[in-house]
Amino acid sequence: MTKSYKLYGMAASLYTAKVRAYMRQNHVPFTEHKAGDPHFLNHIKAQIGRWIIPVIETPEGDLIQDGTDILDYFENEGYSQKSIFPQTPVMRVIAHLFELFGGVGLLRPAMHYRWNFDETNLAFLKYSFRDTAPNGLPPEETEGVLEMASGRMRMATVALGVTPETQDLVESAYKEFLDLLNDHLRERPFLLGGYATIGDFAMLGPLYAHLARDPAPLHLMQTTAPRVHRWTERMNAPEVCFDEEFAKAGGELIDDHAVPDTLKALMKYISEEYLPEIEAHVAFANSWLSERPNIEPGTSGTEKQNGLSRPLGMASFEWRGKTISTVALAHRFVLLQRIQDSYTNLHAAQQKEVRDLFAETGLEPILDLKTSRRVERMAHLEVWGERQQEKA
Repeated sequence: MTKSYKLYGMAASLYTAKVRAYMRQNHVPFTEHKAGDPHFLNHIKAQIGRWIIPVIETPEGDLIQDGTDILDYFENEGYSQKSIFPQTPVMRVIAHLFELFGGVGLLRPAMHYRWNFDETNLAFLKYSFRDTAPNGLPPEETEGVLEMASGRMRMATVALGVTPETQDLVESAYKEFLDLLNDHLRERPFLLGGYATIGDFAMLGPLYAHLARDPAPLHLMQTTAPRVHRWTERMNAPEVCFDEEFAKAGGELIDDHAVPDTLKALMKYISEEYLPEIEAHVAFANSWLSERPNIEPGTSGTEKQNGLSRPLGMASFEWRGKTISTVALAHRFVLLQRIQDSYTNLHAAQQKEVRDLFAETGLEPILDLKTSRRVERMAHLEVWGERQQEKA
């Protein structure tokens, strides 16, 4: 009998969507359990040390938390039908770029379109958030679960830079992104060509769980970016979907030496939309670290025992003509390091090819942008690692 994994998450969860899609596409045997499952609340939460999703329980009873760690685990276990990490240098670094942007760069529109459209979304969200409630709660208490969760999430939305003064900008920025991605998907089924990579799975989190399920943004996507909506369906399908539109893709990834203008346009968008924010967060973290020179590797540098799961603080930067402040979180530095590690592991000629493309699209700084200490994952938490070498 085939052993099965257990996925603990929720239908409305951004990071659960990333993991679920991978498991479906790669035919990983699993059952999905809601985050209000008694076993999750009474046992798994205690082992992880906090309430957080998604979590995978392996057939042997081991726990893996965090969407990035989970996909790395399945890749290393040999489940990927085709590796989610491109084997050519340029595409591999680009895939990690979109892993960062999908994981954190699309949070502003994802949270805005969920929590600032109550007239359209609220009834749907009340039903969706039942996934977090313990079994057997009466209806009035189940509704209280949403009120508690939504209060936290609405505060998080503001912490991501969504305020009454920026909402119109958030919407115009997101619509611009939809146009660019919709255009890019005209000739290929996935971001980098004929099959999904880590960049697709990371972007699916916000683009499906929030922006293609919640009623208000779903209508926007279906009516203005139908190819993007079809991509979200394709990403969630266990079967391979053939379409004559994509005959040129041929089931392979884009050639490193023939990067299409539509992909370059998306990269330029990231340079304008997200590069100033990650630069501000790295600067903030480095200032924070400079005030704490004696942090031991493997610790958070604070009195708390929850690693770096709490924000370091708020960092300010210029975005679309306004000065905004957003929350600096250590997890995004883990994703930033994955871009740089994939770049550092290349030989000199390959590095030049990557750097030339990133320079052309305004993204060259992201190859060198580092916190003075690495962020590592230990015991389901982010902690500070060793000091990083500065670029010569």
